[in-house]
Amino acid sequence: MQRRKAKGLSQEELAKSIGISRPSLAQIELGNRSVDALELRKLSLTLAFSLDELLSPEYKSAEEVRYANEAPAVAYTVRVSEPKLNVAKLKNVLLYLLEHCAGKPNIGETALNKLLYFCDFNYYELYEEHLTGARYKKLPYGPMPQEMEGVINQMMSDGQLKRIKTTYQSIPLTRYLPLEKADLTKLSAAEKTVVDHVVQQMGDWNAKKISDYAHKDMPWLATDEGDDISYNLAFYRELPYSVRVYDDDN
Repeated sequence: MQRRKAKGLSQEELAKSIGISRPSLAQIELGNRSVDALELRKLSLTLAFSLDELLSPEYKSAEEVRYANEAPAVAYTVRVSEPKLNVAKLKNVLLYLLEHCAGKPNIGETALNKLLYFCDFNYYELYEEHLTGARYKKLPYGPMPQEMEGVINQMMSDGQLKRIKTTYQSIPLTRYLPLEKADLTKLSAAEKTVVDHVVQQMGDWNAKKISDYAHKDMPWLATDEGDDISYNLAFYRELPYSVRVYDDDN
């Protein structure tokens, strides 16, 4: 990544030069995808490094050498944050979402899962912290929070939610009605603002529209079918998905 930026190349430009997709390049830069011999050769030509040097045990990039010889003014660390489910937070985000959306006939289980996904990933992109800590898996119908079913069942058992079967434009829907309000003392102002923006943007979309939109988001595109979706992929978003303003040095 550092060498690409030093060359003034965007991810899109570098990916095109070596004949791969931008999501694939994002996975390479995250260390989640290997590089074959042909791709490595194209990378070496585009980024101007020697394959012999790279494959040597003593190889150090120009950036590594420079930083080793300079005392940095500020020590930077890369945040690697594994999601850990906060059940109380997830329950209150769900109740807060449903307070705004439960009365809308278009919001069934599928759309609700996507709204929750965008709340979680938008918040992480903005603040580099997890909102609910739910883990999402890439499934055919979209990003699915893995712990959702257990939490929903517990909330119904505790009298917080009611599940109903209905239809929307002749399509069967599973919907949830909140039986109590969210405890707003458990949500910060920033958390509520993120949820509010997601509802404002997508609250009137049907399941197909919100699913189509989610399937073009970078975290979804860069993840293999059946795998967990890395929150760190949110930092590779572009408009209209990105919710954070990045300066040139970030």
